[in-house]
Amino acid sequence: MSVSILVVDDETDVAELFRQHFRREARQGTYILHFAYSGEEALNKLSAGIEPRLRVILSDINMPVMDGLELLRHIKTRRPDLPVMMVTAYGDDERRRLAGEYGAAEFTKPVDFDFLKTQLRDLPNAAD
Repeated sequence: MSVSILVVDDETDVAELFRQHFRREARQGTYILHFAYSGEEALNKLSAGIEPRLRVILSDINMPVMDGLELLRHIKTRRPDLPVMMVTAYGDDERRRLAGEYGAAEFTKPVDFDFLKTQLRDLPNAAD
């Protein structure tokens, strides 16, 4: 059964990076990757519904207009059951603390794709 992952990052080259690292899982139908390039776009996609079932949102923190922490607060208000993992190359203790306080499932810095895949497999099921 396929599940969806929504990756939110304002840098468009991140989508290609995730496509490369999840190539096998996408080919096997384990995960279907969806991409949003802003917090606003992510919220619109979440409101419209993502098929197949959305399992997790992976979000960068450093984005213009709506940063990842603000996006996290909006998502948790709408969908408290949906795991959100903050995946960023940068971070500090204060952002890590805030991400946990706002309900992030994990804060990963820098992105270790093997570890990330392990974390994804261990997530509880979330319904869309």
